[in-house]
Amino acid sequence: MRVLAFNGSPKAEKSNTSLILDPFLEGMREAGAEVELFYTKKLKVSPCQGERSCSTRTPGECIQKDDDMAMLYPKLRQAEVWVFATPVYWGGMAGPLKNLMDRMVPLLQPFAQPSEVWANRGQKQNSVVLVSNCGWWDMNIFDMLVAHMKAFSLGVGRRFAGALLRPHGPALGPMKEMGAPVGDVFEAARRAGHELVRDGKMSKETLAIVSRELLPRETYIGGKL
Repeated sequence: MRVLAFNGSPKAEKSNTSLILDPFLEGMREAGAEVELFYTKKLKVSPCQGERSCSTRTPGECIQKDDDMAMLYPKLRQAEVWVFATPVYWGGMAGPLKNLMDRMVPLLQPFAQPSEVWANRGQKQNSVVLVSNCGWWDMNIFDMLVAHMKAFSLGVGRRFAGALLRPHGPALGPMKEMGAPVGDVFEAARRAGHELVRDGKMSKETLAIVSRELLPRETYIGGKL
């Protein structure tokens, strides 16, 4: 299984997003997947120009040739699993990741409706996974982002395989450094990677541990960590 992952956080390797993404990808590697990770901060990706040549005059080919998408298109076509990792900004994803996803239009079947693309994939659909972190306490802050990723997956004819969501994420790193009992969260992220490769899906129980409450709400909001 080939996995292509993108970390959209501006903090790249040092981000709170990486705290969940890294063990998830490691679990996939341990289960036998070939994993490649890119940081959008380190990529040169120009905005989509929206002129639709990739769907009309030159189907599947973008007119922009002078950025990193030329390198990424073959990898995207070959990967069975796409992993998109991002912090939550205003209910959505980080801008550079959205910019990269906008440039994926050449991967679509020209003029096909989402339902047609889905049907043409048959039973062996490739998949999309979301990994996200946010500073808010409540899980509902992820709702718009998850809905967006589900719509994106449908549009590109891939199965949305699920999401690893970490609310009040900024507490996780400091709690780990303090020796607080948060190891189960990282282990669950790693296990989710194993499950996806082995079973083609991630269990609700595993994902619930990734998202579990880390500390009392009042402690987090009051900054008493």
